[in-house]
Amino acid sequence: MKKALTTQQAMRYSRQILLAGFDLEKQEILLNSRICLIGVGGLGCAASQYLVAAGIGKLTLIDDDIVELTNLQRQVLHFERSVGVAKVDSACSTLRQLNSDVELCKITARQTEKQLTSILGKHDIVIDCSDNLLTRNLLNRVCYAKQTPLISGAAIRMEGQIFCMQPSEKTACYACISQFFGEQELSCVESGVMSPVVGIIGAMQALEAIKTLCSYGQPALNKLLIFDGIESRWETIKVKRNQNCQICSRPSIQG
Repeated sequence: MKKALTTQQAMRYSRQILLAGFDLEKQEILLNSRICLIGVGGLGCAASQYLVAAGIGKLTLIDDDIVELTNLQRQVLHFERSVGVAKVDSACSTLRQLNSDVELCKITARQTEKQLTSILGKHDIVIDCSDNLLTRNLLNRVCYAKQTPLISGAAIRMEGQIFCMQPSEKTACYACISQFFGEQELSCVESGVMSPVVGIIGAMQALEAIKTLCSYGQPALNKLLIFDGIESRWETIKVKRNQNCQICSRPSIQG
């Protein structure tokens, strides 16, 4: 059943509702939205807190990892007392304090492609905050098959990137660009990462998700957004749909 925005909620989110073109109707869309976020690390912590604060309806968090001391430098939903606790448990505990109206669901086990297909198909949008190319390609494949929008982000060292995919608009998919990525996968353990960089990318993922859900503004489709923290600049690379792509050039599978 569709939820109606209450007077108290309208007051709470009034600073969004006041925005030109963002009205009560769009806030109600957020209230009824279902978002699935994979990876509750640096990106996931940043993205989820802004989505919850903005008033989304339901957020499903998927992560099979536990909080470690080295995570605290950038994963802002976890605290010193969270070390050793499952990341989804720690994150949900903090997010509930931010907004008790949001329905929070958590999955602590790594999911198979079949399981992801079932889960992601029940959500309006997927936010990819994973930390490896294999998972990003898997999520891209499942989301395109289920016709579910995907907001993918990555960050390492002083750099970050964002890519948005919207199957209903027949946009380029993540596989159209990942084919150009090298085999080597760098990790934060090997290369390091600056704390605010994951915050910048995660916040941008949240913004793109809200824009996509509410048809507000111009979503970053058919573009790869690259952030350079050293030079403090963004670069936009136009991405064309690969006509030979094994994912987005094939007919989608419904159901």
